[in-house]
Amino acid sequence: MGIPAERIDRLHDLAREATADGNLDRAREYVRLARRIAERHRTGVPRRFRRFTCDECDVYLRPDVTARVRLRSGHVSVRCLSCGATKRYPYED
Repeated sequence: MGIPAERIDRLHDLAREATADGNLDRAREYVRLARRIAERHRTGVPRRFRRFTCDECDVYLRPDVTARVRLRSGHVSVRCLSCGATKRYPYED
């Protein structure tokens, strides 16, 4: 694991903690910074980071706080409560 990946991992943890504390603006800045680091170093953002961030408004998605999670037939729907964007992830029954 290289230095950019370690920084992205640390920023993911900080965003999760900031969201738990109710500081959504700080969590949003951590998400933006992690994405900039990934772009600058041409590395992908890890899957667990992508699944828990909104692509539209950069908020960290935490179920029941900033996101609504629903199980549908064959996919999981995650709706951001800040901007209303919806992401769907497939799964097998």
